[in-house]
Amino acid sequence: MGGDHARSPPRQSRAARALLGWTPETLADKARTSLTALRRLESDNGLEVYESTRDQVRRALETAGIVVLSTDNGEGVLLLHERDDRPTMR
Repeated sequence: MGGDHARSPPRQSRAARALLGWTPETLADKARTSLTALRRLESDNGLEVYESTRDQVRRALETAGIVVLSTDNGEGVLLLHERDDRPTMR
């Protein structure tokens, strides 16, 4: 299995959905792609997926606050908290 940093593993997409509380249908809708294409992307079977589908899903997740992490030691996802520009003082 090669280390292509442009491709996030299927587990990262599923983990991101779990953090957001999204179903596959929700992500497919927000990414403006078909449910079938999303299922192919999230499959562990190494199915071919169009790069445009990967980009659409990545953009939808990033818009929702997801950061995909990838290092030599592993991969993961991070859900950023909403920015609150109000002062924290009472």
